Amino acid sequence: MQERTDIRQFILGRFPDARLADDEDIFSLGYVNSLFAMELVLFIEKHFGIEIPNEELDVAHFRTIDAMAALVDRCGVPA
Repeated sequence: MQERTDIRQFILGRFPDARLADDEDIFSLGYVNSLFAMELVLFIEKHFGIEIPNEELDVAHFRTIDAMAALVDRCGVPA
């Protein structure tokens, strides 16, 4: 799925030595602080051309690449 690839590339742009499985918690691995969490939100909105509703701004939706890809799908990837 392209969403996973793009999200992974964004994370690896910041942490090039990271080895992440799609289901690994990037918060517990220490890759994410509050600033990077906001960068993830902004990246996803801009890159995928979506607006993440307030009710979707839950840390659980940003813990893993899988969760972020599912968020993109729920919020609607433009055709």
